[in-house]
Amino acid sequence: MSLSGSSWLKFGLFTVGLGQSFVFVLVPPLARDLGLTEIQTSSIFAISAVAWALTSAFWGRASDKYGRRNIAILGLLGYGISLIALITPLFLAERNLLNLSFLFPALVLGRLINGLVGSATRPASFAYVADTTSKEKRTVKFARLESSFLLGTVAGPLIGGFLFLITNETPFYVFSLCALIAAIGIYKNLDSSKSTDIKSEISSKIKWNSKSILPFLFFAAVLSLCQSSLLQSIGFYITDFFGDLENLPTLISMTFGLLSMSTIFSQYIFTDAFPLKNYYLLLIGTILLVFSYFTMAFFPTISIYYLSVIVLGVGFGMTRPALSSSLSLAQTPENQGSAAGYLGSVIPIGHMTTPFIAMPIYAINPSYLYYFSSFLCIGLILFIISNPTIKKTKDYE
Repeated sequence: MSLSGSSWLKFGLFTVGLGQSFVFVLVPPLARDLGLTEIQTSSIFAISAVAWALTSAFWGRASDKYGRRNIAILGLLGYGISLIALITPLFLAERNLLNLSFLFPALVLGRLINGLVGSATRPASFAYVADTTSKEKRTVKFARLESSFLLGTVAGPLIGGFLFLITNETPFYVFSLCALIAAIGIYKNLDSSKSTDIKSEISSKIKWNSKSILPFLFFAAVLSLCQSSLLQSIGFYITDFFGDLENLPTLISMTFGLLSMSTIFSQYIFTDAFPLKNYYLLLIGTILLVFSYFTMAFFPTISIYYLSVIVLGVGFGMTRPALSSSLSLAQTPENQGSAAGYLGSVIPIGHMTTPFIAMPIYAINPSYLYYFSSFLCIGLILFIISNPTIKKTKDYE
């Protein structure tokens, strides 16, 4: 029995998660060993994130006009190509076949492909789910999409670590092949028609600064900075604080695994098994983030660090699907693609700003970065309580 179109979309996001987590695990230490600084390494992801932010809204509108299927496929193909383009310069530099002066621009170019084209998959996928599900089921359906991606981030370091034993490049080629398989599956099983009753000339009228969109974009931008600064500093933090321990790559991979698994568990518990309203998911999840970042900064021991990462995952598991669902529920049907695109455009803001905001703070003192994230989340709590649009999420459901 063949998989449904939505199942292939989930598999597509799963394959994106595979490469996304493994890239963050492998590329920073490899780049550092080859002479790149922490700021240069994070800039590789930041430049790609700028491209993602500039193109995501465009791809959301394009999915209204050209169909969710076609745009999702295009994004997967771009993502697959970017994996090969990213590992090739590292492969050549390790074997002295590429001058190290060209390594940084080559890595930027490879990752840039993901930002320009790979950004198409997410808004098209979420808009498709918004088109085909009722309001009552939207939070849980969005959570399952998020879980598919996060399951990929869990499996990425595990599968990638095994494939890494063959060659450094093998995981990237395998994950790229998975993206191609997902694209073929979507092509064969997803309806190629445009979204139901969508007219591009209508959907193009909605603006990012609309009252029904801007508060969610602000929340997503701050949350993105908190999450991205954590992801980009994990490898450096464990190396700097726990460098005397053995198998540091394994410890780094375990961190990503714990974060992703706790996020998936949280999404299942609080959106499926014992669902909460989106407003309370946002509020309680952000409170957990405050607690986690503070304990991570104040107690720099490996056991507390892992415990904090688990609680962080629970917090992210509550806030991320609630944010996507709340934004979707606040829109009319003809604006789903544009809204998903706008959200996709601010999610990379964290990766864009981390080299200029987070990493300089980390360079002063790693603990200061997590104190900073804790204070940002306190600000989000006040925003949730005071903003009228956020408070209306209780009524959307």
